[in-house]
Amino acid sequence: MPTTQKARNHLAWNDFELVLAIASTGSLSGAARALGVSHATVFRRLGDVEQRLGVTLFDRSRTGYRPTIAGEELAETAKVMDEAALAAERKVAGRDLEPSGEIWTTTTDSLLMGLLAPLFTQFRARYPGILLDVAVSNQLFNLTRREADVAIRPSNRPPENLIGRPLTTIGQAVYGHRDFDLSPGEAIDAYAGLPWIGAGPRLTDSALDQWMDRNALKAACIYRVDTLVSILSAVRSGMGLAVLPCYLADGDAEVVQLTDPIPELEYGLWFLMHPDLRGVVRIHALMDFLTETIRAQEGRLAGAKIPPH
Repeated sequence: MPTTQKARNHLAWNDFELVLAIASTGSLSGAARALGVSHATVFRRLGDVEQRLGVTLFDRSRTGYRPTIAGEELAETAKVMDEAALAAERKVAGRDLEPSGEIWTTTTDSLLMGLLAPLFTQFRARYPGILLDVAVSNQLFNLTRREADVAIRPSNRPPENLIGRPLTTIGQAVYGHRDFDLSPGEAIDAYAGLPWIGAGPRLTDSALDQWMDRNALKAACIYRVDTLVSILSAVRSGMGLAVLPCYLADGDAEVVQLTDPIPELEYGLWFLMHPDLRGVVRIHALMDFLTETIRAQEGRLAGAKIPPH
C-alpha cells in the first residue's frame, strides 16, 4: 500500500508576516489594519499557526496581545526576513536603474567617426555596466537572425520587420577642397566642368545616383569609392568634388561647403531593433540616450545654408 506522507508544518512568509504584525501592533485589530484584512481573518490565521506549531505565540489579555518567548523569536525572525526582502527588492530595482550587459550594435563608419564615437563615450560614462560591441559596416546586419541587437542606420525606408525610432534628419551638400578656386553658393551647373567623386555600387545610394544623373555629373566622375569616409578622404586630397553628409564634412578644415543642403538627398537616421528586444532595459537605455543627444544636434546634422554673397 502507498504510504501517506505526513503534512508539513513549515511556515510560509505570510505566517511570519502575521506574527510580526500582531507583535508590532499589540492587537488583532491593529494587525488586521496593517495587513489589509479583517479582524476575523487575523484571528483564524493566528489560531491555525499556533495549532500547526503546537505552541502559544501570544498571551491574551484585556490590554491586548503580548508575545510569548516563542512569539518573540518568530517576530524577530520575521523582521530579519522582511529586511532581507526589502534589500533584495532594492537590489533588483537598482539593476533596472543601472542597466548592465552587452549590446551588439551596428552602424556605418561615417556615423561612428562623425557623430557616434563621442556619444558612445558619454553613454559608457553614464552606464558603466553596459558593454557596447560595435560592428562597423555599410550593409544592414540581419537583426532578425541576431547578427546584431540594434542598428543605427541612415534610411528613408527602414525595414518593416524591425521597430525603432527616428532620431533626426541628415543633410547633405557638395564639398570641395579649400584650395580649389571655387565660389560657394553657385548653381550646380557651375561646378559641372570639375572632376567629381561618386559613390561606388556597394554604397547603394540610389538617390545620389539619380541626383548626379539629373545634373549631368556622371560623366564628370573620375573616381568612385564605396564608403563616405573614403569619399571625404578623396575630397581632402583635392581629387574632386563630392556630395557628403554635413555632419561628416563640416568638421574638416581642409574642405569647404559649396552648396546649401540638397533637399532631395536628405535622409532619416534611425535606431532599429528586433521586436523581441522591445522590453530590454539596456536597449532602451541606449535608445533614449541617443534620442536625447542626437536630437540636441539637429541643426548641425541637418546642415547649414551657405551665407549669401
